[in-house]
Amino acid sequence: MKLKSWLSRTLFVTSLGALSAAAWAQSTLLTNVNGYTMNSDRELQRFQAIQFTGDTIDRVFEPGEVLPEPDGLTVIDGQGKTVLPGLIDAHGHILNYGLSLLRVDMAGVRSEREAVQRVIEFQQANPGMQWIQGRGWNQVLWESNEFPTAAALDAAESDTPMWFSRIDGHAGWANRAAMELAGVDATTPDPDGGMIIRDSEGRPTGTFVNNAMRYITQHIPSPSLEDQKMALRSAMQALAAEGLTSVHDAGVSSTTLQAYRELLEEGPLPIRVYAMLAGLDPQLPDRLAEGHFVSDDNTLVVRSVKISADGALGSRGAYLNDDYSDMPGHRGLLQITPERLTQLMNQSMLSDFQVNVHAIGDGANMIVMDNYEALIQTTDTQQQRHRIEHAQVLRYEDILRFSQLGVIPSMQATHATSDKNMAQDRLGEVRIHGAYAWRKLLDAGTIIANGSDFPVEPASPFYGLHAAVTRQDRNNEPPGGWFPEERMTHEEALLSFTVDAAFAAHQEGILGTLEPGKQADFIIVDQDYFEIPPEDIWTMSAEQTWVGGRLIHETAQ
Repeated sequence: MKLKSWLSRTLFVTSLGALSAAAWAQSTLLTNVNGYTMNSDRELQRFQAIQFTGDTIDRVFEPGEVLPEPDGLTVIDGQGKTVLPGLIDAHGHILNYGLSLLRVDMAGVRSEREAVQRVIEFQQANPGMQWIQGRGWNQVLWESNEFPTAAALDAAESDTPMWFSRIDGHAGWANRAAMELAGVDATTPDPDGGMIIRDSEGRPTGTFVNNAMRYITQHIPSPSLEDQKMALRSAMQALAAEGLTSVHDAGVSSTTLQAYRELLEEGPLPIRVYAMLAGLDPQLPDRLAEGHFVSDDNTLVVRSVKISADGALGSRGAYLNDDYSDMPGHRGLLQITPERLTQLMNQSMLSDFQVNVHAIGDGANMIVMDNYEALIQTTDTQQQRHRIEHAQVLRYEDILRFSQLGVIPSMQATHATSDKNMAQDRLGEVRIHGAYAWRKLLDAGTIIANGSDFPVEPASPFYGLHAAVTRQDRNNEPPGGWFPEERMTHEEALLSFTVDAAFAAHQEGILGTLEPGKQADFIIVDQDYFEIPPEDIWTMSAEQTWVGGRLIHETAQ
């Protein structure tokens, strides 16, 4: 993807010509569009034109309504294109996404050998790097179905330490140089909440799961503040090009928050960021004491905390109540002790912050939900709209508790279609019916905030809309959908990426729908979401992305 400076894209565009930036102060009428939004009753509403002044919508014109005279207006001809509310990703990792643009991309590799070849090619193109890093490998896609080894990386013939995160971020692959630097050998113990994959003689093979990853990652130099600013800027530009106008950034350190603040001082952020403070940040008490932060232009909001309870299903790090069906005697891992989890949740609630807990296994979800049931009452914080991030594997009784407690499941539709090749092996014939259970959650009276978990999954929201509606991957497999009874309707899927994601961030008053008084966040797309065949939704793309009345991205004509 070719990235452009967002500062150079803040001028309005009328058909093929650019308008003066001074026109931003006057009202703009985008007309001749095939527009869709939701009304206050969550029903689909069509419109033909939208008028906004500065960053605020003045009026939305339904088909047949008389449009205002053009005098005093900047008029943009939408050329019959489809317009949707700006799409919101309720769970992504913006810094990691920006850094991933500068690292080895192993997404989709079909074998360990292919992954190593990408490393060799990257090293040849980027000589002299202190560390070689990357992410995206998934051994479930490989014929061997085995975790990768440091021995395989010997083919790179390099003394440079290497570290590659699994697609879910809950396991990592190191070469011999990295393990030697970290002092990891057969005598190194598995830490609490982590596991070193070993050979028959107990020697580390090169794969580290959950908390064991820290043996390696603590030796990787942290990106500087300027490095982070560069990565964040690049990531936000790229995300705008995907059609995203807002992202909930799941787990932001104090340093990264400072990078955001400095970028904000330089001008509005390209897209809106709802930043979740990292629960294990050593400076979390200081950040909580500072209270909520909302920038004047609403492009940066801080009022929530992200805590991780367990790992991921693919690396068998998700914490289950009973053994993995394909690994007897193993139930996964909790990343922090139950006592520490309760303490962090309570501390954040007492500071009047929303709590968003990563929980994937049914055991982790049960523990988190038990905490919510107790702590929401004692702290009187139901109005904070606490969340569970991922909520992938649930007991039926916990599905019901989401609505009862007012807890929001923040889920990622593409996780289901990516995990379908291994999820049933991990969970068995019974537990699988509580996994990725969108329809059961919706029917129980809750809402779902949708997202992607990029860079774990691709950032395109159209991939997520496609997966939500079809329960199929982008090869449209399996026929008819994977557990198709859990599908969302077109309207429900769009709600989950717009007004329901906005609700999960306390922003439904300004974002999520196109209505007078709300922010002028919208996208112009190349196909009609409601008319194209469902199997083609993933092929959609954003031709223009507008945030607060500013044109942030435009596809080159």
